[in-house]
Amino acid sequence: MIFGLFGKRARRRFPVDTLFARVAEASRRSVLYIEGGIPDSFEGRFESLTLHLLMVLRRLRELPPPADELAQELVDAAFAYLELGFRNGGVSDIAVPKKMKKIGQMFYGRVQAYEAALAAPGLDALAEALGRNACAPQAAPALAAFVRAGQEALAAADLDALLRRENLFPAFTPAEAAHGA
Repeated sequence: MIFGLFGKRARRRFPVDTLFARVAEASRRSVLYIEGGIPDSFEGRFESLTLHLLMVLRRLRELPPPADELAQELVDAAFAYLELGFRNGGVSDIAVPKKMKKIGQMFYGRVQAYEAALAAPGLDALAEALGRNACAPQAAPALAAFVRAGQEALAAADLDALLRRENLFPAFTPAEAAHGA
């Protein structure tokens, strides 16, 4: 058991934690809630975190190994963070697994919806999915443009750049994003 602590998974723990911290920090930028139409609630913060994680996970899937392992570790870190949030929020030990199951279903449901929308050309399908799940419908085109810009910003990053880059995502500027839609 103790020897497992020294495996390659343990060696990458710090980079995964750092990457997750950058993703989580970006997902909490106030402009996303004030001007981006994402509700400033647990659900809204979950939606923003899911969007930001999805952008990074999509890029990791495009990269050669060990990016696939890192992607799984990133998802694991996100769920550990959410579980800790429930526990710190006073959710009982008995209720945490039920809440985590629901969060897992929501996460993978959002990922499926956004993946399908990202596969479609333009912003319409993505804006529709975001307006249904993540934000106010009138803010969805700007948020969709932000997600597309985020994908473009990450597209040139190799694994090393993803792990070292301080700002993974572009600034959210609703006025510019709306004009680009």
